[in-house]
Amino acid sequence: MSATERPGDEIAHGMWATVVRDGQDDYVAVEEPLEIRVDGAALAVTMRTPGHDEELALGFLYGEGLIDGPRPVGLTADFAVNTIEVEGPLARDPGARRFYTTSSCGVCGKGALEEVAVHAEPAGAGPVVERDLLAALPDGLRQPTFERTGGLHATGLFDATGELLVVREDVGRHNAMDKVVGRALLDGRLPLAGHILCVSGRLSFELVQKAAVAGAPILVGVGAPSSLAVNLAADRGMTLGGFAGSGRVNIYTGAERVRGG
Repeated sequence: MSATERPGDEIAHGMWATVVRDGQDDYVAVEEPLEIRVDGAALAVTMRTPGHDEELALGFLYGEGLIDGPRPVGLTADFAVNTIEVEGPLARDPGARRFYTTSSCGVCGKGALEEVAVHAEPAGAGPVVERDLLAALPDGLRQPTFERTGGLHATGLFDATGELLVVREDVGRHNAMDKVVGRALLDGRLPLAGHILCVSGRLSFELVQKAAVAGAPILVGVGAPSSLAVNLAADRGMTLGGFAGSGRVNIYTGAERVRGG
């Protein structure tokens, strides 16, 4: 990325496909499976939009508490099988668990809540920011592939002044979050104390969980939070803001980090 470009200006090839709609060409987001292997053993399959797959794999493993730092990672020699290899060993034994995630739900099929509640330390003090800054974060998300297809979610990492540092897009909201966390892991930014995460859709339990594990004190979304999302954010001492945009944001937890009406 050049000095004149902003995060998100780059558009990864392969993130959209051309289809015919009403007799005319149209663009849709690509959705393909990615198998994540650790030391050659299959661990997870996720339906994702190709691009930044190394970040996705590392962010997913970090969010599950399976790694605690960067690992060598790369696509296998056979690109057709959509497989990525991560070097072990894992930080803990996943046991008999194997993960299959769809683009709409990162924890579907895992079962009881306690099975997905990965341990995360309570959020640190974090920054105190203006409410108007949080309300304006969605306007700062750069979503070039969404603008082309209308079919992708986005997660952005901002500093305490509202400057966009990293943004990633994907058909899966959880994948977009994993890609940002994976990038932060590679850049040595974890834990994300002093940073803000913003997502383009609703705030689910899994997104709060991933943000909590990454150490983010503030998470903001364009959509509504779920009850479990609010409960988890309160339990971890996070600031959770929903319905952000058009000059407003609802603060559900952690109001001590927010100044202004």
